Amino acid sequence: MVNLPPNVIRRIVDHFLPCVLTGFASGLPLYTLLQLVPAWLQQEGVSLATIGALSLIQLPYTWKFLWAPVLDRWALWPRLGRRRGWILVLSLGVAAAIAGVGQVDPVASLPLVVTLLVAIAWGSATLDVVLDAYRRELLSDAELGFGNAVHVNAYRVAGLVPGSLALILAEDWPWPAVFAFTAAFLLPGVVLALWRVPLAHGEEAAPASLRAAVVEPFREFFHREGRVAALLTLAVVFAYKLGDALATALATPFYLAMGFSLSEVGLIAKHAALWPLIAGSLVGGIWMMRLGIVPALWWFGWAQAVTIFGYWALALLGAGPSDAVRLAALAAVIAAEYFAAGLGTTALVAFVAQRTHPAYAATQLALLTSLAAAPRSIVNAFSGVLVEALGWPHFFVLCFVLTLPGMALVGLLWRRAIVNGDRSTL
Repeated sequence: MVNLPPNVIRRIVDHFLPCVLTGFASGLPLYTLLQLVPAWLQQEGVSLATIGALSLIQLPYTWKFLWAPVLDRWALWPRLGRRRGWILVLSLGVAAAIAGVGQVDPVASLPLVVTLLVAIAWGSATLDVVLDAYRRELLSDAELGFGNAVHVNAYRVAGLVPGSLALILAEDWPWPAVFAFTAAFLLPGVVLALWRVPLAHGEEAAPASLRAAVVEPFREFFHREGRVAALLTLAVVFAYKLGDALATALATPFYLAMGFSLSEVGLIAKHAALWPLIAGSLVGGIWMMRLGIVPALWWFGWAQAVTIFGYWALALLGAGPSDAVRLAALAAVIAAEYFAAGLGTTALVAFVAQRTHPAYAATQLALLTSLAAAPRSIVNAFSGVLVEALGWPHFFVLCFVLTLPGMALVGLLWRRAIVNGDRSTL
């Protein structure tokens, strides 16, 4: 039995356990929108084109950098500090919206459903900004790597609730109860807000004015990187996950269209995605220490591009009754694609973190993560129309083609790093 010193135990409790809570509070609303809501809408008779178009409700994840300076400038609840007050109010608000959307008939009252889904997306995107800033203040520089790994993996585990457990319950429970049950899992955000833990960097002083909160992060980023390098960085962040994000935009409807039941999707497909994704992120982190960040972006990007063809092969098999072979094929295809996605995500997160300055992390991270979310929010809106026009096999071929611009940009980035002797990225 290992006896840990009291100071180590205290650090784990005060710094790394809150990262579990930030990950869960951040991941649950997004996975609800990506996995639970599409399954609910399809079961209620909403068309694939409409379901795909509703991806536009995720636009707040793309534009959250616009209001990130407001969150830096003002505390919503001063007694809880600049970050925790926002976390409490936003967690409660998003939970109420998730519970409320399940009470509405999406066919008879689609505008009301859209309104509630937009509220979930906006609240969740805003909560992400605050959680990122809070985690930056919570962790010392030496703890950033492990603390963010804990956050990311908790974020993914949160996907088991709306993407697996809720789908299984939906076989027997009415949808209002399923959504209320899912909403209850935002309790970690409330706990985090009420739990006062010591911050490694202390409570950062708010910017002197809203203008300073808006202007300085952008000025510092473009001055430090240089205009060309800054624009190339932004382009890589935007394009890197483009094809991969589109390939999984209608994952749950695709599984159902291939003849798999909700319970099979919940038990097999979601677990086959989650655990390889976590393994990919851990393996990617180890490999990246040897490869360097930009080379890792290159090799991991090709891995996530090539594995899209697994979905293409599954689509060629077509719909049919489930049996052991089809279930095994489904699990294998998803496991391979999500392992590669874990590799790519790890490299992209490291690249984004490297391109931010600690003094302006909240707004700069909001900008870069907004760009990373843009493909999921914009391009995915056309996924249903593309599937109906092309069919599933050709749709997945298109997803592979859309990975190529991002890979070309990474290649250019790698070449510039070699020419300029930028050892920090090689």
